[in-house]
Amino acid sequence: MQEHDKLPLMDYRELPQPEMLRRAQEFYSEIRQRHTVRQFSDRPVPREVIESCLLAAGTAPSGANHQPWFFSAIGSPEVKTRVREAAEREEQAFYAGKAGEEWLDALKPLGTDASKPYLETAPWLIAIFAQRQGGVRAGIQRQNYYVTESVGIATGFLIAALHHAGLATLTHTPKPMNFLNGICGRPDTERPYLLLVVGYPATDATVPVHATIKKPLGDISEFL
Repeated sequence: MQEHDKLPLMDYRELPQPEMLRRAQEFYSEIRQRHTVRQFSDRPVPREVIESCLLAAGTAPSGANHQPWFFSAIGSPEVKTRVREAAEREEQAFYAGKAGEEWLDALKPLGTDASKPYLETAPWLIAIFAQRQGGVRAGIQRQNYYVTESVGIATGFLIAALHHAGLATLTHTPKPMNFLNGICGRPDTERPYLLLVVGYPATDATVPVHATIKKPLGDISEFL
């Protein structure tokens, strides 16, 4: 098959409009129950669940279909400890003033600090890398396009898939994150994009009130 060949659209199926609305409303009801948590249980999560969610993330659209993402799923306690130690070194500098007063002030309602015990407690950490070079198949080294946008979409797919599977997540972004390249053995052509903490919430997990405030439809959209 040539790369420019086309196939019939086989797996799309149109739904009656009442069913479309029902599904849209059901998805909203489900996804609005997704909350970022910072207290995780150490209960194990089967690798197969993570694999299926990663496959879902891999279906995301991307520039030229190059799929410029790589996911390092970290379940090893030893590796998680290394990640925590490196992340906390960066976070200590961040909260000591590196972030700037305005940024730190914005974080106060969330109650965050430099201590990140969940990086060891949660059963899985997923380090997400953005690839500057690649292609539609492994081993190709061409320029990738719309990398940030593509990886952002795939990350959204992944978070939604994990929530749908019954897991909690936390998006963690220590600055800088290049220590992840060394720990995960990823090349310099890949930029650490985000560290996703995955697992069951602890029985005493809480959600900051500030995080429950979501803008209404009129503030995030308009119909022209």
